[in-house]
Amino acid sequence: MSHLPNLDLTGKVAIITGASRGIGASIAHVYAAAGASVVLASRKQESLDSVATAIRAEGGQALALAAHTGDNDAVQSLVQATIDTFGGVDILVNNAATNPHFGPILSAEESQWAKILDVNVVGYFRMAKATAMAMQKRGGGCIINMASIAGKRPQPGMGVYCVSKAAVLMLTEVLAAELAAVNIRVNAIAPGFVKTAFSRAIWQNPQLYADVMHTIPLRRMAEPDELGGIALYLAADASSFTTGATFLIDGGQYVDAGME
Repeated sequence: MSHLPNLDLTGKVAIITGASRGIGASIAHVYAAAGASVVLASRKQESLDSVATAIRAEGGQALALAAHTGDNDAVQSLVQATIDTFGGVDILVNNAATNPHFGPILSAEESQWAKILDVNVVGYFRMAKATAMAMQKRGGGCIINMASIAGKRPQPGMGVYCVSKAAVLMLTEVLAAELAAVNIRVNAIAPGFVKTAFSRAIWQNPQLYADVMHTIPLRRMAEPDELGGIALYLAADASSFTTGATFLIDGGQYVDAGME
């Protein structure tokens, strides 16, 4: 009998939003390599097709579907297409996010608040609601919400985004408590600074980058692939008794800030 944790996803079906690049694409590759059939979602079909093609070239199964999580009809169509193609849903990774405002929080327009909250919070809710019944029919499943250290500590110029990610943390806990009875586990990953297109404004600005590095004990940004391990753990049977938890993947930033 093997005592190794079970990280095999063979036979599982995973929907990953924001999967056209960065963290979402990286997680899709990891899940496919672990045996899952992956459904890639974001707003741009062309970018999704590139990721899906790469996964298939590696021997994985991937379906690319353009869908905006701010559109409930698009969410419903995405989930139904997943069921029609692969027979059900076992794993949801809520990864899509936006942040059209940078600056003091009181300088934000209400339209910016509405967009950030709709994509970063309500979009996660829409996806969870649309997939929960399908998971229940399969005997359970798991939802992984991509939060951020910004939901734990204020980040300069990112106040509205911080509020949205704090909401994701509470949404995770509420869903975990309410869905445990039907064997659906819900957890969150809270990355620190990851070198993606989303964070380009930081790593392309030498002074801002230096300021950020000063707050991270490991003195670097994460690469998207460094989120794959925790995402796989949370999707697999290895984490069968883990729900309602938030995992900080931040190079020590949160604890370092606590020592200031």
